[in-house]
Amino acid sequence: MCLLGMDVSNPEPDFVGFSIEVKSPGSPGFIPLRNRLAFSYPATTAPSTIDSKQFPSLEAPFQKFRWVHFPQNPQPGTYSYRVTKQHMPKDGVLKPGDSATTNISLDPHIYEGFLDVGFTRGYASSQAFTEKFGNTPKFFPPLTPAGGGAGPTFDKTTAPAGAYQWLGFEAYDLIFGILKDVATDSTLTLDAFAYDLDEPDIIADLANIGKRLRIIIDNSGNHAPATSGPSQAAKTLTKAKATVQRMHFTSKGLQHNKVLIVKRNGTAVKVLCGSTNFSFNGLYLQSNNALVFEGQDAAGLFDQYFTAAWTKPKTFPTSDLATKWHLIQPKGAPAVQFCLAPHGNPDLSLNPVAAAIDQASSSVFFAIAFLAQIKTTDTVRAAVDRLTDKPVFSYGISDKSTGLSVKKPDGTVGLVKWDYLKTKTAQPFAAEFSSGSGIHEHNKFVVTDFNLPTAKVFTGSSNLSGSGEKGNGDHLIVIEDSRVATSYAIQAVLIFDHLHFAANMNAAKKPTQLLLEKPVAISKAKATWFARYYEQNSQLARDRQLFSH
Repeated sequence: MCLLGMDVSNPEPDFVGFSIEVKSPGSPGFIPLRNRLAFSYPATTAPSTIDSKQFPSLEAPFQKFRWVHFPQNPQPGTYSYRVTKQHMPKDGVLKPGDSATTNISLDPHIYEGFLDVGFTRGYASSQAFTEKFGNTPKFFPPLTPAGGGAGPTFDKTTAPAGAYQWLGFEAYDLIFGILKDVATDSTLTLDAFAYDLDEPDIIADLANIGKRLRIIIDNSGNHAPATSGPSQAAKTLTKAKATVQRMHFTSKGLQHNKVLIVKRNGTAVKVLCGSTNFSFNGLYLQSNNALVFEGQDAAGLFDQYFTAAWTKPKTFPTSDLATKWHLIQPKGAPAVQFCLAPHGNPDLSLNPVAAAIDQASSSVFFAIAFLAQIKTTDTVRAAVDRLTDKPVFSYGISDKSTGLSVKKPDGTVGLVKWDYLKTKTAQPFAAEFSSGSGIHEHNKFVVTDFNLPTAKVFTGSSNLSGSGEKGNGDHLIVIEDSRVATSYAIQAVLIFDHLHFAANMNAAKKPTQLLLEKPVAISKAKATWFARYYEQNSQLARDRQLFSH
C-alpha cells in the first residue's frame, strides 16, 4: 500500500477534487482508482447493495488531499500514479485540469535480508468486510477479552475461503510463513514466547514441529485455568512432544511477548516479534503489527532473552539483558535498538519514547492499546497529553477515550477511539458487523517525524506503561529510519480515518445520503468543500501540507 499526498496552491472555486489513475507493473496502461462516493447515485439502487466499485475517480474525484491505495492484486515493483485536478464549470460537466505523475516502489520487503514489517487489517468491522463476508459472520468462536477456551477446538472450515487470511493480512503471512518453514525443514528448530494462544492452525503448526519446539506460554490471570486457550494449547503441544514451560516473570506481571525464534543447527537466524498475539483476537479482530528480523544479531539477542526466561526468570529484571538498550545495525540497514522487560526502572525504556514525542518538529502518530488506562503521571501518557496543545501535526488511536483529550485547540479531532457503523448509516454505506467488546486497537507504536531524517518508530509488545515495564515480559524496539516510520505512519492514518469516519457517522443526526460536493456556484453552499483545509494553523491545513510536501 502507499499514500499519495496532493496540494493546490490557490484552488479555484470550481475545483471538485482529484482523480487518481494507476499503472501497475507489467500493465499496458493506466486505470482509475474508484471512489465509494459520487455526485449522485442510481435512484433504483438500495444503500446496502450499491457497488462501491462503480465510481471511477475520473467521474467521481476524491475530495481529500491524500489517499491510500491498496492494489487489488499486489505485484512487486514500481507503480506509476497519475493525479489530475478536476473542475466542474456551471454546466455540471467535469473538466480535467493540471496533472502530475509519480512512481512509487511497492516491493514487499522494507529491507531485504534484514527487516520485514506486516500488519493485520483490523477490519472485521468495516465496509470492506461487510461487502466480502456479510455483517453477521459465524466464523469466530465465542471470544472473551483474553484466555477464551473455545478457540483451540473451533472449526475454521465454516468460514468463506480466504476470510481469515484476508483479515490477518501481512502479519498472517509472516507468522504462518515462519511456522511452515520450520515444520518442513528438519535442520530448523523453534523457540517461542506466547501470551494469548488459541488459534487452532497456529497450534497445529507448532504441534507439527514437535520435539524441535520449545515454548514459553503465559499462565497469569485467566490464562491459568485448564480450560483457557493457552492451557489447552500447552496440553496439545506437550502431547506432540514439544517442550513446554508455563510462566510469568513477576508475581503481578505477565509473560506478554509474542515471539518466534528460528534456529538453524542451534544458531538463531531469524526472529518474529511485535504486538500480534497468536490468537483469533490478535490476528483477525484487532489492529496489530509484526516484525521479522533476519540475521544472528537480532535473533541472537532474543535467543539470549529466551534462555534467561527459561532458566532464571526471577533474576532477569536485574540482568545485563534487561538494564540497557541493545543496538543492532548491520551494514546497509537502519539503526535498531531493543529494550527487554521487565526491568526495575521503567524510565530506561519509556524516557526515549517521551523525549521523541516532546522533541518532534513535524508530526507524531501513535496507536497505543490501553492508553486510557495508563496513569496520567506515566512518562509516555504525559507526553501524549502534552501533544494536544502543541503545533505539530498529530493523530492518535486508542480503544477508549475516557479521560483522554480528544479535541485539539482548533476544534479538530486528534485522537479517536474504536467504533463501527451501527444504525446510523447513509447511502452508499451499510451497517457493519460488531467484532465484540474486547480490545480492538491492540497496536503499540509511536512514530515521530516520519518525513524527516530524524524519523523514529517505537514498537513491539510493550504497552508503554510504567507498571508493564516493571512487571511484564515484553520488548520495545526503536527503529531510526524514514522508510520504516513511513510504513507505520500510513497504518496510523488508515486506522485513524476509518475510526474517525465511524465516530462522526454515529454522532451525527441520521443522514440519508453522502454525496460529493459540487461547486458553490451550483450547490449554493456557504463554502467550498476544501475551504477548511486552508484555515491557517489548523489541523487540516497541517495535514494537507505534511503529506504533500
